[in-house]
Amino acid sequence: MTLVYKSLVAATPPAPSADAQSHFQAKLGFETDCADVHHDIQHGVNAFVLVDVRSPEAYQRSHVPQAINLPVARITPAALADYPPGTLFVVYCWGPGCNGATKAALRFSELGYPVKEMLGGIEYWEDRE
Repeated sequence: MTLVYKSLVAATPPAPSADAQSHFQAKLGFETDCADVHHDIQHGVNAFVLVDVRSPEAYQRSHVPQAINLPVARITPAALADYPPGTLFVVYCWGPGCNGATKAALRFSELGYPVKEMLGGIEYWEDRE
């Protein structure tokens, strides 16, 4: 007897192209990646404030150049007082197994700032090099 396997990928039909376009466009509004951040840093594009939300000790061990350290618990109106409304923040944490950047992004958005999460965090940044 020969086993015939069915596709697990195709078991759920793909979304219509118009829906996929809307989904992926929206997704890019929430996320960026290490390559895009690296590009902007290398070319002197100062379109955002890069925020490492890990502990000060982890930040001291390694961090992305130009990143400031602001752990989630310290993201307060007072800590952001020097940043004008509309300042774009890009947040990152340890890596994909950590939701610290997601928590930080939520906090920035609650305070009314535009924010994106850098996918992969410091782990992917260091692997990129």
